[in-house]
Amino acid sequence: MKTEARQRLLQQLKSGGPQTAAQLAEGLGLSGMGVHKQLQQLADEGLLLWQDEAGAVGRPRRVWRLSAAGHAEFPDRHGELTVQLIHQVRSLLGEPALERLIDAREQDSERRYQAALAGKRSLRSALVALAAEREREGYMARVERAGAGADWLLIEDHCPICAAAQACQGFCRSELALFQRCLAPWGQVQRTEHQLAGARRCAYRVSPHP
Repeated sequence: MKTEARQRLLQQLKSGGPQTAAQLAEGLGLSGMGVHKQLQQLADEGLLLWQDEAGAVGRPRRVWRLSAAGHAEFPDRHGELTVQLIHQVRSLLGEPALERLIDAREQDSERRYQAALAGKRSLRSALVALAAEREREGYMARVERAGAGADWLLIEDHCPICAAAQACQGFCRSELALFQRCLAPWGQVQRTEHQLAGARRCAYRVSPHP
């Protein structure tokens, strides 16, 4: 399989979640036969899993999703070294020192995000600016409407600090608080999906002020 086609298909499953071959073919602009061949090759490599789901009518449909190895194709920038450092700080300096480090990271991020959001007049423009900052950090961030109402979703399909967040959940708590402060002029933020709770992505619902 060509590297570009391989990465596009993995990216589609990472950002869009479990999908059928037909959905993948449509999203990627490829033939159904070509997608089937690529899916089978990726499954043979252990990067994909599939499950047959009963439909309303007709035969069951086969839904494809990333395996743990497939998710590992999207690297954790901090990885094992960061986890080791977290454990060492906790062991040598105690939990309060680790909390101070998280606070310092949060303050640094807030300065950058506030600068990016400066002058934004609408909730949507603020979210787009914040998503752009997160995208540069490797979170595969995007903004979508949350249904037919006035709410928006900030979606992050990848967490480049997942290993660090698993070792210290203070990082996730810090990021939620950070989003709430940065977006406070436009609306209220709540986390609706969380990778550490078993979701395939993190998502934040942002409701504009009445």
